Amino acid sequence: MRILLVEDDAVLRDVMLRSLADAGHRVDVSTNVEDADHLWRVQPFDAVLLDLNLPATASPTSGLASGLNALRQARARGDRTPVLVLTARGRTEERIAGLDAGADDYLGKPFDLAEVEARLRALVRRAKGTEDIVLLGQLKLDRKARRFSTASGPLDLPAREFEVLWELMSPPGRTVSKRALSDKLSSFDESLGDNALEAFISRLRKKLAGSGAGIRTLRGIGYLLEAEV
Repeated sequence: MRILLVEDDAVLRDVMLRSLADAGHRVDVSTNVEDADHLWRVQPFDAVLLDLNLPATASPTSGLASGLNALRQARARGDRTPVLVLTARGRTEERIAGLDAGADDYLGKPFDLAEVEARLRALVRRAKGTEDIVLLGQLKLDRKARRFSTASGPLDLPAREFEVLWELMSPPGRTVSKRALSDKLSSFDESLGDNALEAFISRLRKKLAGSGAGIRTLRGIGYLLEAEV
């Protein structure tokens, strides 16, 4: 998953960043409401982890005095990215305000990092209409274990190939554009070109041979993971 983490507490932010990266997620970080709003507008994310109590760095006319207002603006422009709000434990009014503004779930601080991962999986699963176990031919994706396998055993993939196949399997049978795949795999410091993406697809095709699942190219549109006849 590509996740936007919006948290100004340096210690908590670094711990969460390491935990999410170790779990295989690509994470973009913001420490204030203006940067968070900018990233949210220009980059598609699978989920947003949002602290409501952010520094008020924005100008009074921007409407971005807090993380809550950034969330309201995102929902007002039609952005449906799943949002997990981080709140101070016991602040009931804060949780209610976040949910009313369009948050999908909340988590009180302090929290267990494993619970963050589990709640993110659940939010994205609901948003995309996918399950923890996805089957296509003999290809199996176990989202909880973050593992692909076929009838012959585990399918060990380098990180970038894993992310490409994960996206094509979320869920299978839908067309994913080159732009969407590149956005998932790129960072703001490094952009993934078409040639690199095509190389990943080519290697995945070879590794999926005999699995009953194949990647079809729809020229000018993108890629489609489908069952092979």
